[in-house]
Amino acid sequence: MISKARIKWIKSLEMRKYRLQHKAFVAEGPKLVGELLPYSTPHYVAATRDWLLANRHLLQTATEVDEVSREELERASLLRTPQSVLAVMPIPEHTREEAIQAIAEKQLIVALDGVQDPGNVGTILRICDWFGIRRVLCSDGTADIYNPKCVQSCMGALARVEVFYCNLPEVLSKAKVPVFGTFLDGTDIYGEELSDSGIIVMGNEGNGISPEVERLVSRRLYIPNYPKGSLTTESLNVAVATGIVCAEFRRRS
Repeated sequence: MISKARIKWIKSLEMRKYRLQHKAFVAEGPKLVGELLPYSTPHYVAATRDWLLANRHLLQTATEVDEVSREELERASLLRTPQSVLAVMPIPEHTREEAIQAIAEKQLIVALDGVQDPGNVGTILRICDWFGIRRVLCSDGTADIYNPKCVQSCMGALARVEVFYCNLPEVLSKAKVPVFGTFLDGTDIYGEELSDSGIIVMGNEGNGISPEVERLVSRRLYIPNYPKGSLTTESLNVAVATGIVCAEFRRRS
């Protein structure tokens, strides 16, 4: 049974200020929770009897577990359609120094500069997971990856992709690898030489890459439309664009 105090705590984590205060976020559903549990120790798990019987092996380190009915789960859930398990997971803490160290390791990294839609951020994290990009830098103005909508849309990528919130211009200024950005006046990505390591910057949905970050971009890329020069939609969704760019980088590696 879930206490009223526990439900209030879970519900509070829908808001960013309480996620920061408690250093915790909510994950829901068998697939998502099942992917996260092998990588992190939950603060709390509430699940139906059937889920617990099938997944006891995932709860070796859980500190508190409640068996609950579906009705109880509905009262605690942040989703419109609650599933059979809910877990409160710890938010990993990363420092500025760790972010700088990440770019020093000469891997392929994605940086999000003011991407505001939680669904876009979650989808981008899922794309990074698919293409083996294990680190993502986020500007302070980027949507919170631990927003419930973001957590659900990333489909467990949080288990494998490290996310660093930082002063993006400051961290990028330390980069010793190419910094790529997408612009309408950039060079056709399909004809440009791409490297195995570097930082791919993706900008805000409406305004693109900020002037402060643009000054640090060393390689300007453009995703051409087809047929070239024809009248098409004004721009691509940022998550779609990220998928295209990451696929092209990995195709070359």
